[in-house]
Amino acid sequence: MMTATASAIPVQKVRRRDRPPTIQIRQTFAERIAPYAYVAPFFVIFAVFGLFPLLFTFYVALFDWNPVGEQTFVGLANFERLFQDPRFWNAFVNTFGIFLISTIPQLLLALLLAHLLNHAALKAANFFRMALLVPYITSVAATALVFAQIFDKNFGLITWVFGLFGQPGVDFLSSQVGSWVVISSMVMWRWFGYNTLLYLAGLQAMPREMYEAASVDGASSWQQFIHLTIPSLRPIIIFTVIMSTIGGLQIFTEPLLVAPESGLTCGGGRQCQTLALFLYEQGFGQFEFGYGSAIGVALFVIVVVVSLINFFLTTRTRKAR
Repeated sequence: MMTATASAIPVQKVRRRDRPPTIQIRQTFAERIAPYAYVAPFFVIFAVFGLFPLLFTFYVALFDWNPVGEQTFVGLANFERLFQDPRFWNAFVNTFGIFLISTIPQLLLALLLAHLLNHAALKAANFFRMALLVPYITSVAATALVFAQIFDKNFGLITWVFGLFGQPGVDFLSSQVGSWVVISSMVMWRWFGYNTLLYLAGLQAMPREMYEAASVDGASSWQQFIHLTIPSLRPIIIFTVIMSTIGGLQIFTEPLLVAPESGLTCGGGRQCQTLALFLYEQGFGQFEFGYGSAIGVALFVIVVVVSLINFFLTTRTRKAR
């Protein structure tokens, strides 16, 4: 048997060497070149619609760029103007204020709902799970219209509730913090169901015997949530935190629609204007492409810095484990 096996090996090598050149070329293409060809469309589309606009934004930020006039090179003058512009810092504060008020409660609520929906004793669980998708598939314009009616200072639902206790209505959109509350409510309503389903998918992949063993050992539901659910969902929690951070810092549609009568300023005092909305105002409202590009570069840097902070905290958390 060993002699027959040993004699078969050289025969196999000879057969591979005797293959026609066409077959060898096809085999080389299939093994080495084809994988790159399969992923090439993504990188081509990314280079055209992602990388090039990003690099071009950095280029335009160095010019006094007017679409109907001349383009004058000004170097870092747009960035100097940006850091001295109180409107930019107002938009910066609004962006982070809305981000913090909307993201933290949203993720905590999604995590709690996922834990509740994961219980086997819950009746009509599939109905509640499917209902979580309704806010996500609802149009942002429809959501803005509904929440504008809820927070209306004259005939809104909140005003009606305050009236039951003899309190006057509150004009939320007239103040900075009130505007944050309205916009954050819209963001939470739209995205908490999506994040809940992500957490629920992670919980469904966990063995149910682990919870049964914890119940036998006397662990309460809260103890199971803290010591089993959260550690098991750590990778998904990190993903949702990073994605919510990127999306929250680029929020645009909600503040644009919540106060349509004020245009791109989102209120007479710019009380809810975000960085993305300020960028659009300067770039496409005032046609100051150079200054608008400088705002875009600043927003890009802010998102990268916050993402790196999240990565650093994630690394420290894994090391602590």
